[in-house]
Amino acid sequence: MSNDPPDVRASHEDRDRAVDVLRIAGGDGRLSTEELEKRLELALNARTLGELAALTADLPDSRPAPEAKEVLVIRQEGGKYVQDGRWLVPARIDLRTQLCRVTLDFTQAVITSSALRIDAEMAHGRLVIVSAPGMVIDTGGLNRTYSKLKVHSTDWTAEPRLRVELAGTLIHAKVIERRPRR
Repeated sequence: MSNDPPDVRASHEDRDRAVDVLRIAGGDGRLSTEELEKRLELALNARTLGELAALTADLPDSRPAPEAKEVLVIRQEGGKYVQDGRWLVPARIDLRTQLCRVTLDFTQAVITSSALRIDAEMAHGRLVIVSAPGMVIDTGGLNRTYSKLKVHSTDWTAEPRLRVELAGTLIHAKVIERRPRR
């Protein structure tokens, strides 16, 4: 928060910052799903800066990460495109590729939202999704021509940490979900 005394009333902006910190900590695996939900509820109902500070005090870095781009645009012909390591997952990915292998690795990604939409127009390529725990992939929005899907995490009855919705057109392409290597 700021250098204000802890008994100062919290603003909507103060609560939003605390919620961002908590979501990032949850995405990093620092908080269980249950603990994250409990702390988010407390943050949204907090009256003072002290109450908000107590919710993030045990987290190593209580500053929120920079804002994720609303849309990540991937346009490429040939070659490889890899998004891995610690990256901020946007709300949407616009994927336009031809003769290209794209890898999206979510194992160390900072997930700040519960949903990601990938709008794909792929020809003669491959999309490899390295999934993280609590992630499900919905391929129902894909139109496929001579294309294959190898997706394992499709249990929509559970409450996933991240729902990935794939939509668009695949021509002679593959979508493969891979589990992280240990």
